[in-house]
Amino acid sequence: MTPKSTEPKSDEFLLTVFFKHDQAKNLDEIQKQLDATGFWKNFPPEGIEVASWYVMMGIGHVVTIKVPPARLREVNIAIERNAWGAFSTDFYTTYDFMSAWQGFRAKALAEEPS
Repeated sequence: MTPKSTEPKSDEFLLTVFFKHDQAKNLDEIQKQLDATGFWKNFPPEGIEVASWYVMMGIGHVVTIKVPPARLREVNIAIERNAWGAFSTDFYTTYDFMSAWQGFRAKALAEEPS
């Protein structure tokens, strides 16, 4: 299976959201809050593609989504209505650096003295 590209279409941008666990709550309490708000059903909004979803131990969930600019408000509302209470959030516009990194690394390795 070929991995999907994280590169957004020209009418999208990447947005990384840190869903930081409320450490005053245990996992069962967080899950109960997420179930009560419909988080798993409502985030991301229909038609918003998830590029990656990781859990960072000690932090929470780190999710990168592809967002058409016209739908940014919808994404924000989905987070405010469904994630708050279980998570605090940070947002970062993002771009895929993998191919650039690979090029820089290959060049650096090729320049190493033998």
